[in-house]
This record gives sequence, structure tokens and C-alpha cells, in this order.
Amino acid sequence: MARSNSNPQLVLRPQDLMVLMRLALDGDHDTAPSYAALAAELRLTASEVHGAVERAVTAQLATKDSAGRPRVRLEPLRLFVLHGARYSFPATRGPLTRGVPTSYGAAPLSALIRASATEPPPVWPDKDGTVRGETLYPLYPTAPQAARANPALHELLALFDAIRAGSPRERALAIQELDKRWRAEAPATQP
Repeated sequence: MARSNSNPQLVLRPQDLMVLMRLALDGDHDTAPSYAALAAELRLTASEVHGAVERAVTAQLATKDSAGRPRVRLEPLRLFVLHGARYSFPATRGPLTRGVPTSYGAAPLSALIRASATEPPPVWPDKDGTVRGETLYPLYPTAPQAARANPALHELLALFDAIRAGSPRERALAIQELDKRWRAEAPATQP
């Protein structure tokens, strides 16, 4: 847990949100990946994944079933992403670089927003990236690698970037896309 002796207050970390978004992709929680599998996919350690789940449970963004498998509480997670996470994990921009597209530069928003030919798209800096754009530092340093391995996770992380760094129009479209993914599933995943 992210606590100290002088301040026992729990603090969520950026990797916690990345772990929750990845877990939110699992419709059938009986086949949710192990902590070790999640760690490998997200380029984290198993202890980082375990800590993320424990903090998420404490923050009421997840629960654990009788077998100890984590289950995301989609509606609280949705509310946190829409109304709190962008303030907890504010966008940090940087110079032009090569990287992985995010926000309106990545699916699904890239199909909905016609980017200006003169304005470079936001990208996560990455040596293996294929697009030149304006740096938008990722939620967590391993996000570009995890996104390349899982396109559905890439979409969720890109939508979050549009919510935390986008214009009002980009935020509105990102919220609509996020709602398409999470609102339809929310009742089935609540405890």
C-alpha cells in the first residue's frame, strides 16, 4: 500500500488505473488472468499488480470474489475516470517525438475526429513508435508496450488521455465511447 507512518492515507497510483482498465476488459471474470499474467502483459511486476488490486479494493473500485480473483466495479471506475482520475493523474505534455498515437490520434477517436494536417497528433514517446507527434506522457511508462500487446487496452488508455488532455469536444466523444464499453456491462459486474 502507498502509506507512510506519518500519513496512513491510501493513495492510488497511475499503474492502479492501468490495471483496472485491463481487468475491465474481461467480461468473464472466471477466466481473469493471474497476477503474473497481468504483470507480464502490462510490463509490471506481480507485486505491483497485487498492490494495485489491493488499493483498488480499498478505494472501492474493485472487489474480490470468493476465490480471491479481482472484479472491477465498472460504474465506480467509470465515475472515477470521468470525474476524478484526470485531476489525480493530470496530463503532461512535451516536445515533438516519435511514439504511439493516443487520445484523438488513436482508435476509436481517430475515426470520429478529423485532425488538422498541420497539428501533430498526441503520442506516447516510444522508440518503437511509428507516428511523429506531440508528446503526451502516458499514464504509466509501460503503457505503450502494453497497448501494442492489447488493442482493446490501447483504446481505453487513449480514451482516458482524451478525457484528461482533450478539448471539450474530444472529452465528450471519449466519454460517449467509454460509456459504450462500460455502461452496457456495469449492472452485471456490480457486487
